[in-house]
Amino acid sequence: GTGPISLSLLQAASVPVIFDEHHLSEVQNMASEEKLDEVIDSMKESKVAIIGKIHTPMEYKGELASYDMRLRRKLDLFANVVHVKSLPGYQTRHNNLDLVIIREQTEGEYSSLEHESVKGVIECLKIITRAKSQRIAKFAFDYATKKGRSKVTAVHKANIMKLGDGLFLQCCKEVAELYPKIKFDTMIIDNCCMQLVQNPYQFDVLVMPNLYGNIVDNLAAGLVGGAGVVPGESYSAEYAVFEMGARHPFAQAVGRNIANPTAMLLSASNMLRHLNLEFHAGLIADAVKKVIKGGKVRTRDLGGYSTTSDFVKSVIDHLHPHYGAHARHGGLLHLRGFHPSRDSQPGCLG
Repeated sequence: GTGPISLSLLQAASVPVIFDEHHLSEVQNMASEEKLDEVIDSMKESKVAIIGKIHTPMEYKGELASYDMRLRRKLDLFANVVHVKSLPGYQTRHNNLDLVIIREQTEGEYSSLEHESVKGVIECLKIITRAKSQRIAKFAFDYATKKGRSKVTAVHKANIMKLGDGLFLQCCKEVAELYPKIKFDTMIIDNCCMQLVQNPYQFDVLVMPNLYGNIVDNLAAGLVGGAGVVPGESYSAEYAVFEMGARHPFAQAVGRNIANPTAMLLSASNMLRHLNLEFHAGLIADAVKKVIKGGKVRTRDLGGYSTTSDFVKSVIDHLHPHYGAHARHGGLLHLRGFHPSRDSQPGCLG
């Protein structure tokens, strides 16, 4: 997949980071409780990770929560941030887009509490709590404050789910009052989807519960070029995990060297920025953007014929010719000890 290839690029850029690699996959039966615990122990030490897609099979094998979900729960990765930004040089129907989707990702419909109450009737519980709704709302407003953004839109379905989504909406309204400089509005999820397609420029930061966030992430990713180009990240009070913004797997691409590594490379760049390696972060993001803007090397999803490795090779060729000298002064930084909520203000972003 795109993970190992991204690592090769980071090495080419002489990034002063040591990686601790773990292979966790439900496709190749490389997932187990022990593996998951190993990953979690490693993360507890380093506080930062970059992960590829962990495929979740549809079949029910006695465990309702996927490895992805269990990882999020065990680390309490409550906030998922997907920054949807147009790539210069790749034309889509809407260009110059720049919006952020913040999704609560530990509760809602993803509580894995399903049961067959009587034959042929499944009850599936959606859990909304005041504490977690307030926490994600505060995260969204802190994010907007820190990144200099002017508006937060809470997305909901409180007209139908008056208690559940009503509580989420109420919490967003209460938190909004603490941030008078940031505009706040609300929008029902169905209208939000239509507005995103018709006029996405009206949005700045959007905050929403789990399932809506998952759907809107993917809809918005489609506006700028699809799952292959949008990076994502997840935060808890102390951990930061960098990943793809649109999480559905491109299963047909497994082992075929055709997947677009852009999302993974931009996630890697975001991770370096989080680690205060501004120079290397910029180096990689700029090189990726130059390749896309040049338009000569494009993977299939962007209408070209290049392979994943062609693309990465081209990115490596675009790295600043003098990067080696800077990197030698950098020293080594193990992914360890940076605490996002303690070492930066305001809010809980590194």
